[in-house]
Amino acid sequence: MYADGRGVQIDDAEAVRWYKKAAERGNAAAQYHLGARYTLGRGVQKDEVEADRWIRRAAEQGNVDAIRFLMLSQ
Repeated sequence: MYADGRGVQIDDAEAVRWYKKAAERGNAAAQYHLGARYTLGRGVQKDEVEADRWIRRAAEQGNVDAIRFLMLSQ
C-alpha cells in the first residue's frame, strides 16, 4: 500500500519496513520487492549486496520476477 499509494500517501521508507517484515517471514514477492528497493535506493540506501541477497532468496522460491531479473543481469 505504501509503495503504490493505495489508500495512503506513498512512503518509500514505510514500504520498505513492511516489505522487510514479510520478506523475513519468507514471502517471495516481498523478498523480490525489497531487493528491488535496495537496487534502486528507494526507502533505503542503495546496497547491491543486500539487493542480491533478497532477490536470490525470492528466485530460490520460484518468484518469476526475481528469476527474470537475475537472468537479465547476467
